[in-house]
Amino acid sequence: MIKDIFSNCLNEVKSKSLRPLGSLKSKFKKIGIVGSGLMGHGIAYVSSYYGFKVVLIDNSKENVLTAFSKIEKMFKTEIKQNLFSNSQMEKCLENIKVSTDVSDLKGCDLVIEAVYEDTALKRDVTIAAEKIMKSSGVFSSNTSTIPISKLATVSVRPENFIGIHFFSPVHKMKLVEIIKNDNTSSNTLARTLDFINAIKKIPIVVNDGPGFFTTRVFMKYALEGMALLHEGNDAYAIESAGKEVGFPVGPLAILDEISLKVAFNIRNQERKNTNSVELNLLEEPWDEVLSLMINEFGRLGRINKKGFYEYPENGMKKLWSGLGTKITSKRIKISKNLMCERLIFSQVIEALNCYDQGVLNSIAEANVGSVYGWGFPKPGVFSYIENYGINKFKVKSNDLFDSFGSRFLVPSFFNAVKDIDELFS
Repeated sequence: MIKDIFSNCLNEVKSKSLRPLGSLKSKFKKIGIVGSGLMGHGIAYVSSYYGFKVVLIDNSKENVLTAFSKIEKMFKTEIKQNLFSNSQMEKCLENIKVSTDVSDLKGCDLVIEAVYEDTALKRDVTIAAEKIMKSSGVFSSNTSTIPISKLATVSVRPENFIGIHFFSPVHKMKLVEIIKNDNTSSNTLARTLDFINAIKKIPIVVNDGPGFFTTRVFMKYALEGMALLHEGNDAYAIESAGKEVGFPVGPLAILDEISLKVAFNIRNQERKNTNSVELNLLEEPWDEVLSLMINEFGRLGRINKKGFYEYPENGMKKLWSGLGTKITSKRIKISKNLMCERLIFSQVIEALNCYDQGVLNSIAEANVGSVYGWGFPKPGVFSYIENYGINKFKVKSNDLFDSFGSRFLVPSFFNAVKDIDELFS
């Protein structure tokens, strides 16, 4: 049953229904990628793998050469697994030019900005790139948090501006979240979808807003894990609860992987993006946890081999013993079932907020985006309500709201909903 529901959602997303009617099919001839870090060189790898000519640009020769070396290593891994040949690799590598000169974006009909999550920096890249790339080309940002409309304010062709949010690692993650704003043309959306389909990714299309859909909802899993820790719950129990509800790893392990600094920056970016109380951006328990971990103890996650987990040179990672003494001195033990419900409900309610604020376009995209974007249990975030029972879900949400605050408050429209299929009817 679960498999059938998810398959139906996936088939709907893969169909041509996302593509604007009347737009001719197109193929980009030259792709520019600005920023050669983890995301940038990952996008370059996938693009060249599927036959696109790529120019990869960064501000230092060392950066672009390191990126090229990493791309070559990724191809060699494919060869070792008998998935690729040497001649295929050589052809793909010939399609990649690395450069420190932005003028090499000349002739690009798609530019993907993949620099650090900083609004001013991204705007600078936009201004520089649009002067050089094809005037008919599409400019896109790989931002995971900053509203596209905010970045597009400096664009001379806002109708050609769109968000293309890849997930890490790019070559393994199936999903791409496409973000359009009020100015994005249907032709730009169609051309972007053609590109995503050409590199064999699964696209969902969402509307603009802080954190879009995936980052905004996914972060609730990680943040609720820190809220549980802040209350004095045992870290082992929190991680176990995350895995018990169907996630590949617990919320604290997820935070270590994405880096606590990134999580901290996302929170700061949220505050810059909006003053809305509806987005629950007031000081929350996880803010204190993040501040202590980063500023007091210098624990950033796997990136510096110390976060919620310790990462010994020899041996498996283990939870940091200081979590129960240095992060909180409180002791509480709530049931594992309640932990599980909080970890799940925090995400599902945020997905309902995304629907309420016009970010989402379909149940299918929400379900597929949640499963492929961050590993939400199948058949997906909205189907969870259906499986749980919509009336039962409302009662439980209200109980959680009474006990733990506004992050568990469902949007008012939902109280009148009798069937989840009503959402997009």
